[in-house]
Amino acid sequence: MRYELSDYEWTAIKPMLPNKPRGVRRVNDRRVLNGIFWVLRSGAPWRDLPENYGPHTTCYNRFGGGGLASGTGSWMHWRPVMTRRCR
Repeated sequence: MRYELSDYEWTAIKPMLPNKPRGVRRVNDRRVLNGIFWVLRSGAPWRDLPENYGPHTTCYNRFGGGGLASGTGSWMHWRPVMTRRCR
């Protein structure tokens, strides 16, 4: 789709994402990132995120704080990169 990560981009990003095997199973990271890109590129509010990207609250939380800052902190490194990619 228009705003989604290519296989090449996903292959580069995937190893840098948090990998927490215990606790609640993580939502598909690629789907969530594609949802974040959709919002950033479209300019639409989070609540208008299409359902195929999962719950808008999950995408918002991952981009906006706790989910992106958790684990190794690698998400916080990617936040500026994701924002630049979408301009």
